Amino acid sequence: MEYNFLELKNGIRIIHKPIKSEVAHCGFIVKTGSRDENIEENGITHFIEHAIFKGTSKRKAHHVLNRIDNVGGEINAFTTKEKTSIYASFTKPHFERALELLSDILFNSTYPENELKKEKDVIIDEINSYQDNPYEQIYDDFEELIFKDHPLGMNILGTVDSVKRINRNKILEFIKENYLTNQIIFSIVGDFPFSKIEKLCKKYLNEIPEKTNSKKRDPFTNYKTIQKEIKKDIYQTHYITGNIAYGSHHKHKNGFILLNNILGGPAMNSRLNMGIREKYGFTYNIESSYTTFSDMGLFYIYLGTDQKHIEKSIKLVHKELKKLRDKKLTSSQLQKAKQQIIGQITLSEENNCNVMLGMGKSMLLYNKVDDLKETYRKINALTEDKLLEIANEIFDTKQLSSLTFSPN
Repeated sequence: MEYNFLELKNGIRIIHKPIKSEVAHCGFIVKTGSRDENIEENGITHFIEHAIFKGTSKRKAHHVLNRIDNVGGEINAFTTKEKTSIYASFTKPHFERALELLSDILFNSTYPENELKKEKDVIIDEINSYQDNPYEQIYDDFEELIFKDHPLGMNILGTVDSVKRINRNKILEFIKENYLTNQIIFSIVGDFPFSKIEKLCKKYLNEIPEKTNSKKRDPFTNYKTIQKEIKKDIYQTHYITGNIAYGSHHKHKNGFILLNNILGGPAMNSRLNMGIREKYGFTYNIESSYTTFSDMGLFYIYLGTDQKHIEKSIKLVHKELKKLRDKKLTSSQLQKAKQQIIGQITLSEENNCNVMLGMGKSMLLYNKVDDLKETYRKINALTEDKLLEIANEIFDTKQLSSLTFSPN
């Protein structure tokens, strides 16, 4: 069996993948992200991700940071629009140390006011650094444009004003409402017998009070296309175009993952890279991305280029989209695309920390994790006709929005 599962009496779920390695990884993945905030508390999930390391009922901040570092391990965390992940990497003998520390900071953090004041300055500096980088900022601004007046459109970091409003009471109230035991996964990749994992998880997690409710997220239903240009003090022109797409549970999700990989995925032979960067040298960076949320998704193409090349570059982008709308892939092209993405997935399995985080995400979304054979089966089942249907839905010119940052 590739995975081991356990559900504790309070609803916390455990998933374990055994591997032969002296290095192990574990972490909590919590179904709470910036999407669960209102406008007044925007940025609070990300703030908690920072503040969680600032002390617990039995540890000062420096004790938290030293606990894993002292044995050569690493501890980290990140926030997305729909989840928070707190995790550690360490050598095999230190699993109990990592589990005890992670559970302490997730469930017993005290959020001391003096530490919160310092962390506000750190996060405001982080916000300002993003705003200094047009490549980073255009993605956030595009999402704000697409998801106008919806929590999905709010910046994960928050704004300078919203971060300044956060205080200890607001943090504790937000945690009480949103950090629910039936929406928490503890994920482990490591060379441990599952009997040991079960024993230690019950020791440190079984007595966490059960906390559940029927919280539901507001669906996004009001997409309208928009084209916007903003003048900035920059040298390059930055351009992004895209459309809403399928959510994590949609039957076409896997088909669109493959289609996006063909169009502008990470490989150098993607159609956008070959047809624009390699052929004309117009852009150093061009890519397409597909982000899935629980109920919907977002597709976008980004490029940065000299102002004199922008019109030609945009025409070439639309030319590649038109090809995928108008002409089915040949069976040979489809087979090569499947082979490529299967190879990419297999290579990604070499990063066991990412595997651990992916397992937790999958458990939150589907309450299961597909093994590689099942993943490959789903990819191999995709047809030329299905990809053509998907291309005509998502790459429809009438449904594409755009945002341009142009030099003054």
